[in-house]
Amino acid sequence: MAHHHEHEHHADKQGHGHGHDDMDWAEMAPLLEAQAELFTPLYERALSWLAKEVTEPGLIVDAGSGPGVIACLFAETFPGARIVAVDGSEPLLQRARARAERQGTADRFGTLAGELPDVLGELDYPADLLWASRSVHHLGDQGAALAACAERLAPGGTLAVMEGGLPARFLPRDIGFGRPGLQARIDAAEEDRFSRMRAELPGSVPAVEDWHALLTSAGLHHTRSRTFLLDLPAPATDRARAYVTAALTRTREIIGEDLDADDRATLDRLLDPGDPAGVHHRPDLFVLAAHTVHAAVRPV
Repeated sequence: MAHHHEHEHHADKQGHGHGHDDMDWAEMAPLLEAQAELFTPLYERALSWLAKEVTEPGLIVDAGSGPGVIACLFAETFPGARIVAVDGSEPLLQRARARAERQGTADRFGTLAGELPDVLGELDYPADLLWASRSVHHLGDQGAALAACAERLAPGGTLAVMEGGLPARFLPRDIGFGRPGLQARIDAAEEDRFSRMRAELPGSVPAVEDWHALLTSAGLHHTRSRTFLLDLPAPATDRARAYVTAALTRTREIIGEDLDADDRATLDRLLDPGDPAGVHHRPDLFVLAAHTVHAAVRPV
């Protein structure tokens, strides 16, 4: 299953709260926020699907909320609900609160700072809907993390986990220079890096990424999944182009040494603002991505 955990590789991850102390979230915040805004059409479709599954929730918890883009979308989608954004980064929660203020939902929007999943024990009330967007895979024991999330659900409450999907694509297979298939090789390097990250997490427990089975093991039932597409065709808008530039810059910084010299040179040329064949100018640039949401219900 493809991971492509955006805050790690392509900087579009919403969820944090996973104890990666070497990451400067305050510095990353504008990039995270801009990317999440670009992906808003995908998130809106996911939340619309959940709205058909979850009726009139009183409390919605975004576990690993990042700068709060999705949490604020929940406030729009469920106008009668109270929203709590949970994250390990106070700078990101500050941005979430500011967004809620701008949106006019601050009166029913709260934040909770702390590391998942333990911080969920500080919630005042059980959640009717608990959302975890690409945060569970940063916890060593994913099964235990899901069980902890399930314990914080009200009877009949829903746990929705966004994990997996398909790798994002920005470029044709053959871009006219370098060896064709650059993004596929980046995918492979990122998968290797992800496996190393998982193995190095405190209390890491290997797990088959069968999310239906993991949710069932957490004591939940009525499991179901749906995949949502972001399709921003060429020619890319300025905002999409800025996202791709930032994503590939981050890729170059994080996994550049895992690629061969030719691929590093290709990435460098793609990121050169003065190169007409680079991502700053290419007319064939696009954004195509798919994220999967797995949901299940706590028995009444």
